[in-house]
Amino acid sequence: MKYLHTMVRVTDIDASLRFYVEALGLTELSRKDYPQGRYTLVFLAAAGDESAQVELTHNWDPEAYGGGRNFGHLAYAVDDIYATCERLRAHGVTINRPPRDGRMAFVRSPDNISIELLQKGAAREPAEPWKSMPNTGSW
Repeated sequence: MKYLHTMVRVTDIDASLRFYVEALGLTELSRKDYPQGRYTLVFLAAAGDESAQVELTHNWDPEAYGGGRNFGHLAYAVDDIYATCERLRAHGVTINRPPRDGRMAFVRSPDNISIELLQKGAAREPAEPWKSMPNTGSW
């Protein structure tokens, strides 16, 4: 058995790509439109780790998706938790659970998918503005 990908349904493909590619830093591997089925599939991965992919599925006809807790989160190890959170914040992303401990943070995608960010290796030394920043919303 081999892990292939995690599929996430998105309502606005452009907003989702701004989040996942521009803000989070994933790379678009492929994109294919399926006019007969009226949907688009976009596969993304972290640079250098194409074996762990996220599939964004965009159904062309509007549809409301519930935010059930049965799907927990996507998780990524990052080289610098503070720089990653600052880049996300610069793109207008709310840091729901700031990296107060220098190790872990949570944000949400435009479709409310929870994303966990974990510092590679040892935790960074707690630093401002992160160590005194409160949680915002749910994560």
